[in-house]
Amino acid sequence: MSVLVTGCTGFIAQYIVRDLLQQNYKVIGTVRSDAKGDNLKNLFNNNPSFVTEVVADIAAPSAFDHVFEKYSDEIKVVLHTASPFHFNAKDYEKELLIPAIHGTKSVLESIKKYSAQTVERVVITSSIAAVKDPLKSADKNFVYDEDSWNPVTWESCQLNPQDAYRGSKKFAEQVAWDFLEENKGVLKYKMATVNPSMIFGPQLFDQNATGVLNTSAEVINSLLHSGPETDLSNLKNDFVDVRDVSRAHLLAFQMDETVGQRLGLSAGQFNGQDIAQILNERFPQAQGTLPKVTGEGANKTEPYAKFDNSRTKKILGFDFKSLEETVYDTAAQILKVEGKV
Repeated sequence: MSVLVTGCTGFIAQYIVRDLLQQNYKVIGTVRSDAKGDNLKNLFNNNPSFVTEVVADIAAPSAFDHVFEKYSDEIKVVLHTASPFHFNAKDYEKELLIPAIHGTKSVLESIKKYSAQTVERVVITSSIAAVKDPLKSADKNFVYDEDSWNPVTWESCQLNPQDAYRGSKKFAEQVAWDFLEENKGVLKYKMATVNPSMIFGPQLFDQNATGVLNTSAEVINSLLHSGPETDLSNLKNDFVDVRDVSRAHLLAFQMDETVGQRLGLSAGQFNGQDIAQILNERFPQAQGTLPKVTGEGANKTEPYAKFDNSRTKKILGFDFKSLEETVYDTAAQILKVEGKV
């Protein structure tokens, strides 16, 4: 069986490719250039079950047509992970909203055009950002679940890059659900979305654990080098390990129970003090560059809005990695690459 993974050079996607290959799937990955594709294939030892196709701009009209035209009879599963995730945007529509929304619609339009009766399952990588209302994050009595939606509007999401990202994930996911409903008489596939919280964990390949890392892993990387006077007061969120996110993507198309579900991935809450404590306890050799522990962790301080993803945990049936494990593995890899472990 062939699985299409869009944006296969990404942090999550590389683990997905690895896990698919280990389970003997053929993987077709989209990349932004031949050079990126060649580099990733080399990292996977030029596995003959892994091929790449260039999609230079996922937001372009018919961006994925040539991929589905070429593999129209082979692709049975589509894992759409490609979407921008950063907070450096200046033009929010051009850099975040349009690529996310148009990229999602483009891949679904290509399925409809070339593989309407051959693609059986589609998994969209969404985010907890499409679920949570940031204005209620400090409300300890508020509970989110997999049915919740961020109430952000097109206008309100363009006030800052964080809200623009949240909007991009919400609107792109809604496009996917709407497209399926509008074309249910034409399309064969069944769909699920994966909605992870902040994703920590090591890079799949050590060579990627240098410099500025992807947006979520950079949180830990920056704290490793931030110094003892770092202000941690604004750092709090839900978290999940990248290896669990990859596992969830595979189960999302392998299990009947996931059909029509939004799989909310969170292993719990954390704050900056939690991470500082783990780093200081586990990496004494890095003293001097680590932030000081000056307060209590997220589970001992005043709680904030909770994400109840018990439905997802029951469906997936596995335990998520702990904060200590994911922070330790992330930091240990970075320090190893830097020659400090």
